[in-house]
Amino acid sequence: MGTIPGDGSPDSSVAFLRDGYRFIGNRCARLGSDIFQTRLLLERTICLRGRPGAMLFSDTDRFVRHGAMPKRGQHTLVGVGGVQGLDGPAHRARKAMFMSIMTPSAVRHLGQLFDDEWRARIPAWEQAGRVVLHEEVGRILTRAVCAWAGVPLAASAVARRCADLHAMIAAPAAFGPRHWRGRLARQRAERWLADVVDRARDGTLPAPPGSALAAVAGHHDADGRLLPRRIAAVELLNVLRPTVAVDRYVVFAALALHEHPGWRDRVRAGEEPTERFVQEVRRFYPFFPVVAARVRDSFDWQGYHFPRGRRVLLDLYGTNHHPDLWPEPDRFRPDRFATWHGDRYDLVPQGGGDHLGGHRCAGEWITIELMKRAVTNLTAAMRYVVPPQDLALNLRRMPVLPPSGFVVTDVRRAG
Repeated sequence: MGTIPGDGSPDSSVAFLRDGYRFIGNRCARLGSDIFQTRLLLERTICLRGRPGAMLFSDTDRFVRHGAMPKRGQHTLVGVGGVQGLDGPAHRARKAMFMSIMTPSAVRHLGQLFDDEWRARIPAWEQAGRVVLHEEVGRILTRAVCAWAGVPLAASAVARRCADLHAMIAAPAAFGPRHWRGRLARQRAERWLADVVDRARDGTLPAPPGSALAAVAGHHDADGRLLPRRIAAVELLNVLRPTVAVDRYVVFAALALHEHPGWRDRVRAGEEPTERFVQEVRRFYPFFPVVAARVRDSFDWQGYHFPRGRRVLLDLYGTNHHPDLWPEPDRFRPDRFATWHGDRYDLVPQGGGDHLGGHRCAGEWITIELMKRAVTNLTAAMRYVVPPQDLALNLRRMPVLPPSGFVVTDVRRAG
């Protein structure tokens, strides 16, 4: 049995923060291996990238998610007790709840709400002079997803709720004030949504049939019981938060249109299918860097031993940029998706494997729909100017955004 290559460091936690999205990929390249072991937060950790690694990592018979994510991620990003930390029948039952609301018609409905909100904001942008796209799209998504989910949201509360969702997204890999803002934001959001669930259950708040609120408030888990109110709040947040996080992809799409103006013309003219452009944005730009699991029972794979309980990380960014999977991986080339057949293990920005039985994000179809709507609006519904600003992506910051949030000026409705 071979020894998994090591990175030679007694602990790589500081290096992980220093290298960010490239931490695993840099070491794989240096070691000439798509698997290596290291220590992170003083714990032995196996790191994987590439298609075979993604296939292995997606095997729910070999890996569990319970206890894999550090507490700082649970207390900010995903919540304690949510679907991301479940396994076996408990996970399948909870995941089925999410999948029940991801019908094609429901996804289109959310896309239409997003579209309507976007176009309704254009007159205000015309008057504003200067618009920060990340802030605006975040609020548009907050309004749209709350309406879609059946969660009441007063106009006066939109900015505050969006800011809390943004704080949760930014907090897991942060230290100091940014991290603690995320913790406090999650506490506020869970209290808010627990009250919403209570009102839906006692009938004082109608939950639209087929909505996320109806599904979560009425869900009976594998043990036959309703979800505790706090867990129900966590799962409602697992609908709202990832949807609002799509504002980062919208910013990346705007950045791609700005940096590759030829593609703007091709998408607007219909020469390049919008979905190919969107998929390349998802592949090329950094979203979340890694996902974590633990070995369920000891096993051997490709001559290497995986001991029971060992933490394992799958490099999402590195797999999406793996040279064996993506020729010229650091070139933005939407036309590469003209011949792509939907492989579940090479394009993994939101996890690999199966949506229903595995841990791939249930909202992936929502992400694609919202991005397609955004690209259409950016290319066909409005005109704007991108003034000089800092658009650099610092891959040491996780998750990353252009420092400016992508500023546009001189917005005008097209047509």
